[in-house]
Parts: sequence; C-alpha cells; structure tokens
Amino acid sequence: MDYVTYFKYLLVMSGVTYLLRVLPFVLLKRELKSVFWKSFLNYIPYTVLSAMTVPSIFYATESRLSGILALVTAVICSLLGRGLVLVAIVACATVLLVDGVML
Repeated sequence: MDYVTYFKYLLVMSGVTYLLRVLPFVLLKRELKSVFWKSFLNYIPYTVLSAMTVPSIFYATESRLSGILALVTAVICSLLGRGLVLVAIVACATVLLVDGVML
C-alpha cells in the first residue's frame, strides 16, 4: 500500500472516530429527561463489552468445552455476588482444570 492511500484511510478513520465522539455532545446539549433514554444509554457500555468479550471466550481456550464451562462458572459466581477478581480466578481455574482433565 502506498503512502497516499494509507493517509487517505487514516484520515477517514480519524474523521469517523472524531464524529462518533463529538456527535452525542452536539445532539445532546441539554440534560436528558426521559427515563428510558437515560437507562438505555447507561447500559450501552456493558452491552458492548459483553458483545466483545463473550464470543472470544469460546476461542481463547484449547477447546470450546473449557470456554463454555468457564463462562458458566463465571456467571454463577457473579450471580452469587462474588467480586470481579474471584470470578476471574474461578473462570481461569475452570479452564485449567477442564483442559488438564481432557489431556
């Protein structure tokens, strides 16, 4: 790829990124009064994080079974009110245990 094409792509990507950051501030100059939109916008970061994290869980391990079991144990631990560090430790231990048994 030559430099001209590279800088064109870079300029377009920068413009799109800047537009996505600035557009909400331009459109939402005053405070939102709708309870629906406030709650909707509050949950977007969690939704995006889940959409990026959950699919990669299945492909980050040696087998899909260990990924599925790690996800299940992590969800159970989090529903029981455990902290983030403990949930991560339990999920990692589940992967190590399942992959160790499968060998």
